[in-house]
Parts: sequence; structure tokens; C-alpha cells
Amino acid sequence: MTAVHASAQLGFSTQAATYAQGRPDYPRQLTGWLSETLGVTGQSTVVDLGAGTGKFTRLLSSLAPTLIAVEPVAQMGEQLLKALPGVRLVSGTADAMPLDTASADVVVCAQAFHWFATQPALAQIHRVLKPDGRLGLVWNVRDESVDWVAAITEIITPYEGDTPRFHTGHWRDAFRGEYFSMPELTCFAYQHVGSPQEVIIDRFLSVSFIAALPDTQKASVTAQLRTLIDTHPELRGRETVAFPYQTQAYVCHRLA
Repeated sequence: MTAVHASAQLGFSTQAATYAQGRPDYPRQLTGWLSETLGVTGQSTVVDLGAGTGKFTRLLSSLAPTLIAVEPVAQMGEQLLKALPGVRLVSGTADAMPLDTASADVVVCAQAFHWFATQPALAQIHRVLKPDGRLGLVWNVRDESVDWVAAITEIITPYEGDTPRFHTGHWRDAFRGEYFSMPELTCFAYQHVGSPQEVIIDRFLSVSFIAALPDTQKASVTAQLRTLIDTHPELRGRETVAFPYQTQAYVCHRLA
């Protein structure tokens, strides 16, 4: 079993509650994508790989009663079970899932695949899926065409280090035509609406490499975010903010 990246293990274990509160949900249109593109039905066995606190698991549970959440960080799993006590939760990583061969119709990774975008992980997902199985990859991507969103990226990026991130595109390198077809993209516009504390402060304190920082550096990031909220004309004095995202959903078909 591959070790969980240090940023994920430390950041997600210490800030699991903040993650549960601050991370955005997903657009309602994804339910159509899950059923029409991924083929999720009431009879499907679905694996939510890297399920975290259950943000995406909740959406899946409304479509697929037979649902298995796989999560390696215990504190994240605890948050998931608080919200979704009926879901089967197992401890495991993408390259070591404690699941039977050809036992799942669909595997979905939401906000997670960049952490384990490797050949061993794809081989393991391939093993767990049935012959005509599908792999779904979903990310909420910040809309940096909005200047204050771009300003947030400037605040947090210096702390990124070697943490795997979606935006680098390196997750695509795992797809070499061996286990799965190349990812096919569908996009949805989405807004995370809430107080500045929820959609900005809590959201970015839950970013793995920010959550893992020493307290002094974390306090500096918080101060910079609060200054942005207090001074930017589109944020200043607002009780509610609509944080713009583009939800990117990819389907990959299992190859023989």
C-alpha cells in the first residue's frame, strides 16, 4: 500500500471538520451525468474512492443504494460517517482497495484522483471494476477569470511545494491506453454560495498544504484572505458571496 502524501495525511487529519464545512458541494446537473454518462442506476455497485468527508458520497447515495466509500485518512472517514451513517466505509488507498475483483460497476474519484494518479492505482481500479465498468473523475475548479479568485490563488500557491494538484495536469500522465480509455470531459458551471468565512476562509484553510502549515504561517494566510475580503469591492461588506467554479467531470471506460 502506497503511503498517503504527507500534506494529505497531516492537513486532512487536522482539518477534517473544516473540510466538511468549507468545501463546496456539486452542481445538481451531475446527477444526470452520473446516470447517463457513467451509467449509475439503482442496481449499480459504486465505489467512491478517496471519499473524504463524504461531500460527493452524499450525491452518489441518492442514486446508488449499493455504495462503498474508500478513504485512508481516519479523521475524514469519521466526518463521513457522521453525515452518512448508513454508508459502508472501508479503509484503503487507490492501489490497495480491500474489495473483490470485478465487484463494482463504477468507481468515482471526486477532488481526489490527482493524489494517486499512478499506474498501480489505475491497475487496482481496473481490477475492482467489472469488464464494462466506468471510472469517473470529478473536480470543482476555481474560476480564475474572476480577479478576486485569482488573488486567492496568488495567496496560497507559494505554500504548495510538491503537493499533487489538479491544475498541473500531471494526473493525465497515468492514462497510457493500457487500463482505461482517455478521459472524456463534461463541464458544468457552479457557485458555492455562503458567508465569506465559509466559502473563502474555511475553504482555503482546508486545502491540504495550507492545513498542514505551522500555526504562524497558517495565521498569515488567514490574515491575507481576510484583508482581501475586507478590501476587494466585490467582497467588502458582503454577508453572502457566490464563489465561482467550473465543475469538470471526466469519464474513462475500462479496457479489456
